[in-house]
Amino acid sequence: MDSILIIKTAALGDVLRTTSILPGLKECHPQAAITWLTAPSARELVRTHPLLAAVETVDTKREDPLAAAAAKLGTREWGWVISLDDEEPLCRLASSLRARQLSGAYEKADGTRGYTRDVAPWFDMGLLSVHGRQRADELKVLNQESQPAIYARMLSIRMGKPQLVLPEASRARAAELAQRGGWHANGPLIGLNTGAGGRWTSKQLSPERTVDLAGAIARELRGRVRFLVLGGEAEEARSREIVRLAALHPCKPDCIDARNDHALLDFAALVGECGLLVTSDSLALHMAVSLNRPLVAFFAPTSAAEIELYGLGEKVWSTAADYCSYKAEADNSSLTTERLSEAVLRVLNRPA
Repeated sequence: MDSILIIKTAALGDVLRTTSILPGLKECHPQAAITWLTAPSARELVRTHPLLAAVETVDTKREDPLAAAAAKLGTREWGWVISLDDEEPLCRLASSLRARQLSGAYEKADGTRGYTRDVAPWFDMGLLSVHGRQRADELKVLNQESQPAIYARMLSIRMGKPQLVLPEASRARAAELAQRGGWHANGPLIGLNTGAGGRWTSKQLSPERTVDLAGAIARELRGRVRFLVLGGEAEEARSREIVRLAALHPCKPDCIDARNDHALLDFAALVGECGLLVTSDSLALHMAVSLNRPLVAFFAPTSAAEIELYGLGEKVWSTAADYCSYKAEADNSSLTTERLSEAVLRVLNRPA
């Protein structure tokens, strides 16, 4: 195998966790030059990976970039094209390329989308499932295997681990902020990434529940802890509200607003400063795993089984009937302060 093309563009967290396939691919095909095609917004997550020979980008929402990507990638014959997105333009792109082997989603001769048999363990649970949407959803709920394990099995490689290589400049900026703010001066620094953007309201803890969690942890640690409030650009008001509510809480947990205007890898470096991250099923979760940071992750509408923590922490999932239903308004009330704080304390108290 002389060349491998990976097509994976969305979403950011999925792109990062899919880097788990790179060690196994390189191990099985040491001479292969591996190229990754991704979205412009995800390029920073893969461009520094030591096992990639090249990173190409494409904007799937525009025709001209897609045509340009097809023209550029079509100048050669690929040993193996691994197509991991089910979007129509990318399926068409995968079918248009010359490849000795194709694995994944593609466009059929009649214009419909399908997937090769070797990737059925993953795509059988997705939108293109040959079993139909209802059975695909049932399979997703029944599944107890992580995405990295499924990918490794279907590609006949060993399960690897995601890796995010941070530029020194990003690490230095995060370290400077930590030193200037005294983040590590009072016990562990716990990151609170409890939001989830606008779509998945049931993926997140409200500001009030987030502060209650911080208060419970602070009470158990007798105040010897600080909390770094993390979030995306759209969560600036939410972060401020968490800090405001913390000051009014009976335990007054020491919450620091990390700000929400950081570049992608600068944000990852802030995650790397944390001694432990409490996080929703989000990009920050995959950053923590990729940077080997201890974490506690919680789940309600999405599958906890699909997430591989590599022994870095614990998962807490909803016990409601609509767990793993992928409904925006799934019931997450069983993600209680008690369950989450106990998980945090267990991970903190693990032997080094």
